[in-house]
Amino acid sequence: MVNAQMLSLEPAIALIEFNSIGCGIRAGDAMAKKAPLDSFTAGTVQPGRFLVLISGEVASVQEALQAGVESGGASVVGTVFLPYVHRDVWEALRGRRQVGPGEALGIIETRTVVDTIRAADAAIKGARVTIREMRLADGLGGHAFCLLCGNVQDVEAALELGTRVITDPSLLISQVVIPQLDADLDTNLTAGTRFSDRMGLVSKD
Repeated sequence: MVNAQMLSLEPAIALIEFNSIGCGIRAGDAMAKKAPLDSFTAGTVQPGRFLVLISGEVASVQEALQAGVESGGASVVGTVFLPYVHRDVWEALRGRRQVGPGEALGIIETRTVVDTIRAADAAIKGARVTIREMRLADGLGGHAFCLLCGNVQDVEAALELGTRVITDPSLLISQVVIPQLDADLDTNLTAGTRFSDRMGLVSKD
């Protein structure tokens, strides 16, 4: 287990996933007005969903999250609240890809954005792994996944910890460990996981 004192942590984040764009926009407005926040990001994702991601001090994020849930009502697909998110999760949410030591690859794939974020945070806080990439909804039909790398035992532990925080087993699509990733596939994944990009095609997502 990784010592929590050694972790690189950021302030709180929260994300709400809505199945209505209109209700999501209304809820996002309520969240932005409720409390001071360090960052506020909102927009559409496939398939016709709306995401609101916020960060800031714990109390402010918690207040804004509650306001969003109350405003969103039945349109709320799910929420994730991480009082002290791991910095690598925050950077992966912002699009960073990286490769760490170890030949094993782990994949956690879920039906919702919130579950992949929650799983990734639990995985990296509890095991010595690196988040290679995280993709959320767009180009995936609403699914989400994260790629984790490290030694086999660490990757296995990370997937166990990550999938454990997914409260509804039906939302987990797959959890896969590849002990020794092929060099050609490794090269492809390092360049990016979109097939159209690898083929030099223009993505129509």
